[in-house]
Amino acid sequence: MYRQKRQRSKTLTVAAVAALVPLAAACGSEKANDSDGGSVGAGGQRITGVQWSIDSVTVDGTTHQAPDAAQVRIDDAGEAAGSTGCNSFSARADVDGERVRLSDAMFTEKACDKTPVDFEKSLGRTLTTGSLTTENDGDRLTLTTDAGDTVRLSKAQDASLYGTKWAVDVPGPEGQESHPVGKDGKGDEKGGAHLTFDRDAKTVSGRLPCNRVNASATVSDGSITLGAPSTTRMMCEGSLMDAEKRLLGLFDGKVDYRIDQGTLTLTSEDGTTVRAVAEK
Repeated sequence: MYRQKRQRSKTLTVAAVAALVPLAAACGSEKANDSDGGSVGAGGQRITGVQWSIDSVTVDGTTHQAPDAAQVRIDDAGEAAGSTGCNSFSARADVDGERVRLSDAMFTEKACDKTPVDFEKSLGRTLTTGSLTTENDGDRLTLTTDAGDTVRLSKAQDASLYGTKWAVDVPGPEGQESHPVGKDGKGDEKGGAHLTFDRDAKTVSGRLPCNRVNASATVSDGSITLGAPSTTRMMCEGSLMDAEKRLLGLFDGKVDYRIDQGTLTLTSEDGTTVRAVAEK
């Protein structure tokens, strides 16, 4: 069950926690460019705009190791997103120099066998207890409470262009944002629009909002030359076919690409931008 109240203006999301707040109270190229803006902490390294893997949390001298999928991201606008491997949470994130504060936190309440409850409770308590001091050493970040409890994080690695299943946000009509298609009974009920690049075969294959697709794909110097697409011939409802037509506009031409950790951005010569997220 998910709590309904959410902060719409500023949020933070982490896949984690069964009623964590009350429990806590009781207790271009594939490489992203690190020189882009963003708030910095001790050591002059970026804190915001980075996908951080959560490694562990230490409370009252006891260290709890994090599941592999645990992660968090704090955006420059005061929004953050992440996962403890089970539940999600949202909160306002205020960064001021070497300190960060998460407030107005809300958590989902799923029970997951593979995510220890003690880890989730400790993470919720530590992240929401008040102002946190940051210690940033390039690829590693430590958040410390005034009581000395810590959350240790490391910078997530960029996903590989090749072999990754990229879930695609299909570009909307001119003037509208891109949006995911599928997973809701409209289009591919098994996963929505997605693409996978094959290094050896120099191809890309996957599913559009309606049909399956294959094309040649030659990668060079931050760009991908896509060949003419070969697709199946299914007919779907009008909105899906319109979305498919927009996505097909990327093919039979050159697109620039950039990978920032788990996000792939494709930009066509006419300026159309398509984003995709690496599926875990």
